[in-house]
Amino acid sequence: MVEIENLSVEYSAKNARVKALDNINLELEDRKIYTLVGPSGSGKTSLIYSIAGLLKPTKGRIFIKGKGIEEPTMETAVILQEFGLFPWKTVEQNIALGLAIRKVDPIKTKQIVNDILEKLSLKPFSRHYPAQLSGGQKQRVAIGRALAVSPSLLLMDEPFSSLDSLTRENMQREVISLWRQNPIAILMVTHSIEEAAFLGQKIIVLSKSPGRILDVITNGGWGLRQGAAYCNTVNLIRNMLMEHIR
Repeated sequence: MVEIENLSVEYSAKNARVKALDNINLELEDRKIYTLVGPSGSGKTSLIYSIAGLLKPTKGRIFIKGKGIEEPTMETAVILQEFGLFPWKTVEQNIALGLAIRKVDPIKTKQIVNDILEKLSLKPFSRHYPAQLSGGQKQRVAIGRALAVSPSLLLMDEPFSSLDSLTRENMQREVISLWRQNPIAILMVTHSIEEAAFLGQKIIVLSKSPGRILDVITNGGWGLRQGAAYCNTVNLIRNMLMEHIR
């Protein structure tokens, strides 16, 4: 699905050049959930934005389905930290936004939106505005808008960071449930080791800045919150990060 070759990203900050990522080589398989974890400032968001075509790498190339990425593509949907919902649009209008941009037939758009409203339990809130929704409901709208365009790749940048712990756990389960209904490639940035271990079938661990790949862990505890496999994965990630940032 995604091939990343010798990727480096630098940017200017306060009259200095900062290297966010250094020589990233990575392959993401189709129909798998990947989580991306690393210290603050390790370039996690820079990697997501580069794959999305929103940030131009300093060096290296990114391919999605064999095609070099220079700009955002129809294959990819992105969910940002603050959801990115338009406050003047209703829930159903926000979900339909990507379809409207793609000029999808209005009748087909209505069918797709109604299906997503049902799947995400948002039907009673279809005519509500974002200000009238809880954090968890806003997150479901953001996920619904992404899924409406049937992406091959879903990129998520700390999508649950602003939610309370119980809502966050519910949304994590929701992601797995939706993925089981419609398996696509997902890459999700998180600061939470426990979240990375629960959601990631494979877990990409980045070093401190400039971000380099320390390991890509195949997660035997995927979808679990307890048990030896889950605990071993959490401890492995934590020890790896602690050892590296000393």
